[in-house]
Amino acid sequence: MLYPILALLAGLVLLVWSADRFVIGAAGTAKNFGMSPMLIGLTIVSFGTSAPEILVSIMASTSGAGDLAIGNALGSNIANIALVLGITAIIAPLPVKSGVLKKELPLLLGVTLLAGVILFDLKLDLVDGIILLIALVTCLFLFNHFQKNAPSDELSHEEDEIPELNTRTAIFWLVVGLVVLAVSSRMLVWGASEIAFSLGVSKLVVGLTIVAIGTSLPELAASIASALKNHHDIAIGNVVGSNIFNLVAVMAIPGLISPIGMEAVVLQRDYVTMLALTFILLAFALWQKPPSISRIEGIVLAAAYAGYLVLLYTMTVS
Repeated sequence: MLYPILALLAGLVLLVWSADRFVIGAAGTAKNFGMSPMLIGLTIVSFGTSAPEILVSIMASTSGAGDLAIGNALGSNIANIALVLGITAIIAPLPVKSGVLKKELPLLLGVTLLAGVILFDLKLDLVDGIILLIALVTCLFLFNHFQKNAPSDELSHEEDEIPELNTRTAIFWLVVGLVVLAVSSRMLVWGASEIAFSLGVSKLVVGLTIVAIGTSLPELAASIASALKNHHDIAIGNVVGSNIFNLVAVMAIPGLISPIGMEAVVLQRDYVTMLALTFILLAFALWQKPPSISRIEGIVLAAAYAGYLVLLYTMTVS
């Protein structure tokens, strides 16, 4: 099992690195070709943090491991809320901007409920994939509307994150990032599948844990970096945006490429956990005035993730 473990670890490291390079190259290229900072933030930067999940989902679906792709989408959302926001809030309390509270968080809840309706029949087919793509287009339209009406100070960080690169360098990193993303995601899916087979656990569980945590590393790194730079408000926006993309883009891919069926436990355990955490995040944000996620609430979220991992382990070995 040495080679699958090495492939998994190398795939995760390269996946995180290449996603960063891809975003830098794509944002720099778009800026040089005249795209507005707001539009770059809306599309490229938002897509970039979900690029690992999207590429892993594509590779998993084309490799006959669609259940790993489903586990990755649900597991990443669980990890983003409980692990990423939990750890970040422990480092520094996270204020919740009014725009996120009134617009993006309700949109995330709506998309999460839509995902539950789609997964209710325990299969993901072409019609489901098309519905999720329509939801993706709708979300992009709403994001554009939200940002056009957002205060200038809520958009300033997007302009700061767009790199100053000449066109040749930007295109170089765009191409290199995309190629390495594809290769590393293939390595990760192969390694994860082989480890699952060797340990006798399902690809779903591997997708919910190892792969989900690995593909959530960009969000964790970005959120911690934002907290350390006193840009605390960015963390929740990053996670909410990434979770929406995971459900309407990442989860759509198996249905479009290779329709799959799934076990009832996906709905009963994993989806319910994701939905509960989404409600808890909204409740935590509303709990305090002004809205924020405190250190104590961060500890609660991190503990909830530890409890979820224990539940997965208990159900796997039983």
